[in-house]
Amino acid sequence: MHANFNDREAHTHLPMSIARFREAARKPIHEHAKQFNDVKTVSVDDNWFVEKFVNGTADTMANYARLYNDDVDEMMGVLVPSARYRKGHYSYGKFTVPQPHGLHTDHSAEDPDGAGEPICIARIETLGTHYLAGDYKAYDPETQSMLKALRYWIAVPEGEPENILGELLKRATLRTIPVNRVMLMVAGNSSENAQVTQHIAARPPDGGLHSAFFQRQYKLT
Repeated sequence: MHANFNDREAHTHLPMSIARFREAARKPIHEHAKQFNDVKTVSVDDNWFVEKFVNGTADTMANYARLYNDDVDEMMGVLVPSARYRKGHYSYGKFTVPQPHGLHTDHSAEDPDGAGEPICIARIETLGTHYLAGDYKAYDPETQSMLKALRYWIAVPEGEPENILGELLKRATLRTIPVNRVMLMVAGNSSENAQVTQHIAARPPDGGLHSAFFQRQYKLT
């Protein structure tokens, strides 16, 4: 993937951990997230940088987001030299309800001709993301039906989506990304030379959990 990121066989082995958060970073990030009883989501673009670091005073999470952005950009410059920043965001606070979408991919609506693209995500302390492991084309029809239940959050002959989520985790068809790690996976649009990572957020328990999430997606030049 260093020379050619769109290598479908290599993609079947992702996500891959490329870094971890030290305790000196993850603890204050989590403590800051615990100050909020809702979820705040912030897009990272030129306006964000100007607002936070030129015309204003950056808050705690913005400072950590900037460190994350700089460090991940540096790592991607080594791992995938053709990668250039496309878009990103970060979220933090108390996650009390499941995300509105089920099993999904992070695509590039602004670039319909784009194929697979690098994306790096990190979840801090709680609520690790689940992902579909292995080669998607190798799954049998029953498993494909179960995945449909998670993709559209509907009942299928194999059962209700809540039960199917647990069953696929038990089978290790779905695996869980560890928290406090920077994970490299595949975003973008479908292509015969790419396998875009399908993933679903962990379901928070009753009462919710405080967490933080960082995401940075790249285009290929």
